[in-house]
Amino acid sequence: MSVACEADLAQLVTGTPLPYLTGEQEFYGLSMVVSDAVLIPRPETELLVERALGWLSKNPSRRQAIDVGTGSGCIAVALTKNVPDLQVTAVDISARALRVARLNVMRHNCVQAVTLVQSDLLSGMQLHADLLCANLPYIPTTVALDLPVSRYEPSLALDGGADGLDVIRALLLDAPRCLNPGGLALLEIEANQAEAAKLLARQAFPAASIQVLPDLAGLPRLLEISLE
Repeated sequence: MSVACEADLAQLVTGTPLPYLTGEQEFYGLSMVVSDAVLIPRPETELLVERALGWLSKNPSRRQAIDVGTGSGCIAVALTKNVPDLQVTAVDISARALRVARLNVMRHNCVQAVTLVQSDLLSGMQLHADLLCANLPYIPTTVALDLPVSRYEPSLALDGGADGLDVIRALLLDAPRCLNPGGLALLEIEANQAEAAKLLARQAFPAASIQVLPDLAGLPRLLEISLE
């Protein structure tokens, strides 16, 4: 066994996630570059992609999207690979995360479709989109600190503040000015945040149709806001 393999095995034994060692993780049938600068893409986030693609299929004239907290860029890349005429502005506060996202955009030939922007959510941005997607940090601080993944994955992608909704709350307060009439917003949430998230969504979008969809395990996972 080579020295490099022995070092990787040692890290794996101590808990380092395998995708960080291989530098790869599959998401929605696509191989994504990952590093410890980004959250490892997870299967439950594919629900967001599936819902977005279904809506885009039914709304062929709606082709402007924003992916907030893009991380590895997995959502933006998966959407544009399946809807080639979609234009996505992929936003993240982390310059390190955006470097990983750029690798994935280039790997999957999405350079013309995905624009990467460093920003704290939508702060100061003059954007108007038909579709808004977000997989933001939603784990309460005290819970995040005790999770094994917090030793390896970036706290920026995990820690959602005291109730886990700080970042989602901030986005929802700003989202109405960016989401076009008739648009759709999709936000991943923690399973026990359904009612609180729906209340926040109702405050931001009083006239919208709002629901929380279950993931494959039957847990409340995806906040959907439809501006009908």
